[in-house]
Amino acid sequence: MHFYRCWLENPEANRLLHHFQQRLRWQQPQIRMFGKLIKIPRMQAWYGEAEARYRYSGLWLEPIPWEPELLALQQRLRVDTGSCFNAVLANWYRNGNDSMGWHSDDEPELGVEPAIASINLGASRRFQMRHRNGAYKFELELSHGSLLLMTGSTQHHWQHAIPKQKKVTDPRINLTFRSIRGDENHGK
Repeated sequence: MHFYRCWLENPEANRLLHHFQQRLRWQQPQIRMFGKLIKIPRMQAWYGEAEARYRYSGLWLEPIPWEPELLALQQRLRVDTGSCFNAVLANWYRNGNDSMGWHSDDEPELGVEPAIASINLGASRRFQMRHRNGAYKFELELSHGSLLLMTGSTQHHWQHAIPKQKKVTDPRINLTFRSIRGDENHGK
């Protein structure tokens, strides 16, 4: 895992935050939890190559074709990280009431040791990690313009979450770039 606190400079990060709030096709889908359908506690959008269909929490996400600013970030990530990402899950946390529960990004279509590049725009939020064996737990403050790169066996051994933070009133957009494997990406 690698953390780059100032991957984007403030003027560019500010511009992208405003742009993505206005331009991405945000949705708030429902998932089934404990037998009930509930809306996810954030807004999301899925962009990428046509074959980059993705399934998580019982949802099938069909990619919207790349938006130019997302494509520019994808190309910059390829240069800076050496990873070739073909899709991005954008999450818009409108304020501190929006959150993401404990999970690992370990779906089969992500491959054996997936690389996930997480770009953060807007309000700083706590990013918690815990080892699956329960022995270790830590957190990072994901700040405006930062990049968190999770690689190797991170998703196999660790879970992560974005907890609610009632005092946070500003929005945050998180862009998680990933590579969807076509041979694992089949059938609805």
